[in-house]
Amino acid sequence: MKIGIIGLGLIGGSFAISAKKYIEDCECYGEDINKNHLNKAIELNIIDKVLKKKKYSLMDIIILAVPVDVASNNIISLLDKLNENSLIIDVGSNKKNICEKVSLHPKRNQFLATHPIAGTEYSGPEAAFEKLFYNQNQIICESNKTRPDLLEWALNWFSQMSMKVLEMSPEEHDEHIAYVSHLSHISSFMLGKTVIEKEKDEKAIFDMAGSGFASTVRLAKSSPDMWAPILLENRKNIISVLSEYIENLKKFKFLLQEKKKIKIYEQLKSINKIEKILNGIKNNNK
Repeated sequence: MKIGIIGLGLIGGSFAISAKKYIEDCECYGEDINKNHLNKAIELNIIDKVLKKKKYSLMDIIILAVPVDVASNNIISLLDKLNENSLIIDVGSNKKNICEKVSLHPKRNQFLATHPIAGTEYSGPEAAFEKLFYNQNQIICESNKTRPDLLEWALNWFSQMSMKVLEMSPEEHDEHIAYVSHLSHISSFMLGKTVIEKEKDEKAIFDMAGSGFASTVRLAKSSPDMWAPILLENRKNIISVLSEYIENLKKFKFLLQEKKKIKIYEQLKSINKIEKILNGIKNNNK
């Protein structure tokens, strides 16, 4: 089986590694606009051969693991080049825009919209590893529009990787992901920005920053090539979330200004219940 991976970063590279482990007679072809990524993926044996555009029609499966704007801009031409029995699996962080793009295409039933809820702050093929998707959620959207035999094959592969498949509409996905992922990344980036601008002494940051700061700002190491398009494409949902977030910050700032000790304590205490949610996520991923 010929697997084409377009985008050889953390996600695309990890899918390639998984394909080689679980798919019989798998031959992985890879493509990346970054030639260093392409060469490194070959060096690390993540892919077997370079994927040329003229070979798209020979692929049985194509994993589209590129920035969301690139995916949306190229999905139609990709579908045009598919043979009649191949499948494109999009793995981007936004789903509404790309699902709308393919909605009227005659090969719509050869497209599957997914979002693996897995990742790290690292990027590039060196960051890819086999267990990235182990016990992680795989969101799929509009699976009823994917040809049943192709959908069955994809679901079987996800199951082999021990992924837990959940389904929701593209609109629900983009709204929820704005809260649980996109806002987290913005907060991390802006915390990093604030510290860099306010604390000019890098040694002081190094000496005084503990594990709390490191874990909070960890996501600020994420690739801007990937995240700038994600945030722009899902901006309507993110702006709504940001408005709520900023309002909460303003209220908390007021409590500090007015020295409302009891109110501050009560608010912090009430937010402690997030521990139950985090413990539930932790237990679910065991």
